[in-house]
Amino acid sequence: MKRLGVIGGLGPESTIDYYKLIVAAYRQKTNGGYPAIVINSIDLNKTRDLVTANALAELTEYLVAEVQKLARAGADFGLIAANTPHIVFDGVRRQTSIPLISIIEATCEAVQALGMKKVGLLGTRFTMQGRFFPEVFARAGITLAVPTEEEQAYLHEKYLGELVNGVFLPETRERLLQIIRGLKQSEGIEAVILGGTELPLLLRNAPAQDVPLLDTTEIHVKAAVAQML
Repeated sequence: MKRLGVIGGLGPESTIDYYKLIVAAYRQKTNGGYPAIVINSIDLNKTRDLVTANALAELTEYLVAEVQKLARAGADFGLIAANTPHIVFDGVRRQTSIPLISIIEATCEAVQALGMKKVGLLGTRFTMQGRFFPEVFARAGITLAVPTEEEQAYLHEKYLGELVNGVFLPETRERLLQIIRGLKQSEGIEAVILGGTELPLLLRNAPAQDVPLLDTTEIHVKAAVAQML
């Protein structure tokens, strides 16, 4: 059994979700066993400020140092329990002493397995406007569609103002579902990627939609548990 290292705290609510899902998936796969996990909960505000300032070299250095703490704590491999920090994932992975599982690559593999060619993407503004999702998906021949600029601004505001603070409101859920339905109508998407690990906490139990919701937390957890075993 391999020991998993998790960079968490980005935000705290989704880190708790990761832990619960990892334990549940591992127990299911091992008939009741419990996984070995090391969690390094880092500073959300610092990470967000570095992304906002586009200080990507400094963000890379910060995340490398935090992953190395996981390595020193005995982790055999690791993951970053958030989508937005993957803006510097390749640079971090090149400089760390343990392998890292990319939430972007794992999600792309899941979309490929479903045979889909065009999917929507929701997340922070950094995720929806960044290149780190499209670059991976383009190599697989998959097109990504994002909401309008106005909808992106709404989602970004709600994400940072509500979701990362553990605030999950029914009116926000309904508005996001409207955005998803609009993407289906305007872009013909086959599914939508919940490209922020707080989004499943708001939408995971939403009423059944015409558009499948691809939960990046669950996808990432499945890949991590497979690696552990």
